[in-house]
Amino acid sequence: MNILFRADSSSTIGTGHIMRDLVLAKQFKNVNITFACQDLKGNLIDKIPYKVEILKSNDIDELNVLIKKLNIDMIVIDHYGIDYNYERQLKIQNPKLKILSFDDTYEKHYCDILLNHNISADEKRYEDLVPSYCELRCGEKYTLIRDDFIHEKKKTREKIYDIFIAMGGADTANLNIKLLEILPKDYKIAVVTTTANKNLEDLKEYVKKEDYIELFIDFENIAKLINKSKFVIITPSVMAHEVLYLDIPFLAIKTSENQKFMFRYLLEHGYKVLDNFQKDKINQICIELKDFTKLTYDEKVNILSWRNYPDIKKWMFNKDTIKLKEHLDYIDTLKRNKDKKYFLVKYYGRDIGVIDFINIDNYKAEVGLYARPMLKGIGSTLMQKIIEYGFEKLNLKKLVAKVYKENVVAINLYKKFDFKQLYEKDSLIVMEKYR
Repeated sequence: MNILFRADSSSTIGTGHIMRDLVLAKQFKNVNITFACQDLKGNLIDKIPYKVEILKSNDIDELNVLIKKLNIDMIVIDHYGIDYNYERQLKIQNPKLKILSFDDTYEKHYCDILLNHNISADEKRYEDLVPSYCELRCGEKYTLIRDDFIHEKKKTREKIYDIFIAMGGADTANLNIKLLEILPKDYKIAVVTTTANKNLEDLKEYVKKEDYIELFIDFENIAKLINKSKFVIITPSVMAHEVLYLDIPFLAIKTSENQKFMFRYLLEHGYKVLDNFQKDKINQICIELKDFTKLTYDEKVNILSWRNYPDIKKWMFNKDTIKLKEHLDYIDTLKRNKDKKYFLVKYYGRDIGVIDFINIDNYKAEVGLYARPMLKGIGSTLMQKIIEYGFEKLNLKKLVAKVYKENVVAINLYKKFDFKQLYEKDSLIVMEKYR
């Protein structure tokens, strides 16, 4: 059997079509596979491990000549420039040719098999878009996952990168540098791109000046890099399936219209997404609260070490060094105690501090926070989450803070966020903020 894949890649098209086609190609056994591609600027032709025929254009007559020359039995079409009429003409000129068409935007097709491998795919939407005989392959069952991701799923890696960035091999929206400019400078960041990126030289120059960034060009084992990262920033495209498969926290930023259905799926299922690059929202959306009752054992142990750190312990009402059993037992009581809530705060996957709410009722709660030891400049981030969760999630009307008079840093932080001092009691200052 002879199978022809018709797909292109370039600095403007991107590389996703070719990458997913290569995954599908591996599923065909004992067949002859050929790729038909135009020689566009920034293409991935030299990365295709199959015979490649170069097309001068997307003209149907040129493709038809190639189909007959190679005696093709099936053509796999993964190309936005090939539509229903194009496919229909191919079928008329080659009645025995089987056509498998990729689709992720619910377009009309004249094909024998339609493949929408997105987990968001809705088979019912194709009812009037394909011939009655067409076999529909839609949804999670048909999702294409690269072999290296399947292998990585079985491995536990040390998390050496705080953030992994992959905005498409061509980065057609030119977001890599924009992201790097706003991400934390004390985080270790891995950036993946390809030679199809028309902004590659600018990216190289930017990375050269920053030793916390590592740039990977045409890197083959992307799965390994992701598995070694705490947090991932991607587009809601093919790679979103693979990041979900590895179960790594991520933010997906939509960069093109054909990503809208995957974007909508992720949004509806509670994942972190942005409809476009929004400088002011990116850092905010990547702050995560993890309830103490859902912490792993290691996270509980780490938090105890923070709590007992001298510069933190001295500002606690209980200044004793807390024992591990006592700490674990207290966390266990939170499952039954409805007037207390404690959260581990994560910023791009990194643990940065703790916020808490005690004596919660329908009107108010007392609040507190502390940062991870030796971590500077994140007090405002923790305070923002206290205010957001207290007013928006708990629907409180008032937040109350009790701070030692000598804790000037904490007092100034509360004042910065419009907490007003009510009174002094013994060694404490009582402050409050209304909704």
